[in-house]
Amino acid sequence: MRARSTGFHVRRVLLYVLLVALAAVFIGPFLILLSAATKPATQDVFSFPPDLLPRPPVADYFVEAWTTIPYGQFLINSVIYVVVIVPVYLVVSALVAYPLARIAFRGRGVFFLLFLSIMFLPGELMLIPRFLVMSQLQLTDTYTAVILPAILSSLGIFLLRQAFLQIPDEVIEAARVDGANEFMIFARIAVPIAAPTLAVLAILGFISVWNSFIWPLVVLTSQSKFPIALGIAYLTGVSGTDVRGLAAGTVISLVPVIIVFLILQRHILASMSGAVKG
Repeated sequence: MRARSTGFHVRRVLLYVLLVALAAVFIGPFLILLSAATKPATQDVFSFPPDLLPRPPVADYFVEAWTTIPYGQFLINSVIYVVVIVPVYLVVSALVAYPLARIAFRGRGVFFLLFLSIMFLPGELMLIPRFLVMSQLQLTDTYTAVILPAILSSLGIFLLRQAFLQIPDEVIEAARVDGANEFMIFARIAVPIAAPTLAVLAILGFISVWNSFIWPLVVLTSQSKFPIALGIAYLTGVSGTDVRGLAAGTVISLVPVIIVFLILQRHILASMSGAVKG
């Protein structure tokens, strides 16, 4: 018994060491970024071994990043894109996924395979067709050109379809016997049950929109419509090789992502728990 208890504690210690090492791998780049943003000009950013402690810490480069470019406008643009795209993206994905999961119709499997096949296409492959469509619609260099392609996601449809398939058939049939139509079943039963999946998709959608770079770079020409990721790239062109200012601008852009994750993290854990139980 004593040997078994000792082995259990050793395994637990090794597990915690492994988890700490993994956490360091993921948190390390952010700490290096934050360190570079707060180091004074007299301290080397690229020292080896890495020196993460600023001596003394300064906030000058955060002010520089905010004032060198219209950083506030870029943040407002990204907020606009997120506020418009993410809710519409969730609604459209749910409305498409529910029939593919719970309503029998001819060609349902073919439609699902078509949506699924889009997941395997690289996003860069769609840049030229999307740009040609936006040009024909005379929507280039507009907010609409950034928003429209982002409201439909094959990944969102796939994950929500899997969530809707987990609903017991008895629950759906009981609702139909009580006189509920398909939209009532969708709104009052399916969507609440799939809430954890919707929360995860909201976070994924938020991160995707917040970090969008290539498509806005292709379709936008006016600086006043740039999202934050494209604005930070513009900061690189303005400030040249100012690593500290670029790091400070990047840290500022990460703050909203961290806040959203902290708000919705319990839904992520609930979704993971449900997946494990399933």
